[in-house]
Amino acid sequence: MDWLTDIDSYWAWLALGLLLAIFEMLVPGVYLIWLALAALVTGALTYVLDFGVPLQIVNFVFLSLIIVYSARRIVRDNPIESTDPFLNNRMGRLVGQTGTVSLAITSGTGRVRHGDSEWNARGPDLDAGTRIKITGYEGGTLIVEPLARIEDQSGEEGTAPA
Repeated sequence: MDWLTDIDSYWAWLALGLLLAIFEMLVPGVYLIWLALAALVTGALTYVLDFGVPLQIVNFVFLSLIIVYSARRIVRDNPIESTDPFLNNRMGRLVGQTGTVSLAITSGTGRVRHGDSEWNARGPDLDAGTRIKITGYEGGTLIVEPLARIEDQSGEEGTAPA
């Protein structure tokens, strides 16, 4: 075990930083990378300034806190905007699409077909086979309007409804 005492401590910090970065790649969580950065900076400072072990640990803890809180603030102030906000929201993707009433909507509820799927729907009373436009959703139920009514409104205004 004499070889362990011959290792310079900055190599241990650099190895810890690389190990944490590898763990971040294996189990991404956008958290270990900040600790890896703190370990790498601690290793670089230890190489340059030759800190003792207690000061190295204090330096790592404070750098970790500073880097983690700074990164959280940067991410909070500059959120990542998705190019596809409905990526995992199947019902949200249906808003604005058209379909057909498959089971007549009576007393405000029925079923509509969109593509190869049928969905519970809420809207005005409509007969089976009527073309509809999906205007929203609530829970697992689509909110629909007859397509003819929407086309009439768009023809009057000259633009499609929002």
